[in-house]
Amino acid sequence: MGLTGNGADRPAALAVDAGNSKTDVAVVGADGSVLSAVRGGGFQPPVVGAARAVAGLASLVDAALAQAGTARVGHLSACLANADLPVEEERLTELLTARGRSDTVTVANDTFALLRAGLPDEGPHTGVAVVCGAGINCSGLGPGGRTARFPAIGRISGDWGGGGHLAEEALWWAARADDGRGAPSALADRLPGHFGLASMPQLIEALHLREVAAERRHELVPVLFAVAAEGDAVARAIVARQAEEIVVMATVALRRLNLLDEPVPVVLGGGVLAARHPVLHEAVVALLAERAPKAVPQVVTAPPVLGAALLALDTTGAAPSAYDRLRTHYAPAGR
Repeated sequence: MGLTGNGADRPAALAVDAGNSKTDVAVVGADGSVLSAVRGGGFQPPVVGAARAVAGLASLVDAALAQAGTARVGHLSACLANADLPVEEERLTELLTARGRSDTVTVANDTFALLRAGLPDEGPHTGVAVVCGAGINCSGLGPGGRTARFPAIGRISGDWGGGGHLAEEALWWAARADDGRGAPSALADRLPGHFGLASMPQLIEALHLREVAAERRHELVPVLFAVAAEGDAVARAIVARQAEEIVVMATVALRRLNLLDEPVPVVLGGGVLAARHPVLHEAVVALLAERAPKAVPQVVTAPPVLGAALLALDTTGAAPSAYDRLRTHYAPAGR
């Protein structure tokens, strides 16, 4: 069954952006109007299994469809965290298709939502995106629909960085600064101070005994950047390593797609990059200028579901005005 709204006379689409910590679902009219929106928890197939994760996602989809007054749409565009390998995308496509909420389904890693949000709607759809949030990942689109991507499943696939990793690095270096195994660093005082504790031994004990929940470790990332901005050598070295990893991923993807010599966007997003911490942002821009001088870095802060919705409009052949309406809804200032 098709859905129309605000003058649209073609089936609407479902846009899904499912990250590790939250999921956004929107029903979008063919004219680019957002007819309903629902937010829920994270999407974690490695933790709960693919079938259970999709069942949770389906409940959000059903809620969004109910708000929009329909049970089915023409196309579902799902950009999903933890869809890191082609075999995972295929399995998730099968599970979502079996739910019967749309005529067609496309599944992509959530990095492609960020990339699409940063690309011009009139084309060409070529460029690279690096997400640095809880983890780190990169994807790229080249001429003819060619793609470049990484498994991005942790250290076994060569990854370094993201908020979780940065918090662990900050703790490691702070512990060694405190006990003398490493160089002195203000991190040894500032990390425990964030939790109202007097020393690193107290913080180590609190984390080990779970008096400070492990989930709160991400709170240390802004502390790391603040200490780096004050000139602390240890903190700055950690941030410099993160900048290096971001630029390495981007340049490798550009090289794979033969785009190093083309003026294409390098889209930067995720909580760590979207915050524009000066020490990190300036290092990334400088390294990109050195290694990929024609790349055009840009930070996207619009909700990633915008990218999933734009991909849905690409599939349904929407008019240019639909893209403008959709972008205005999610990001009135542009990108």
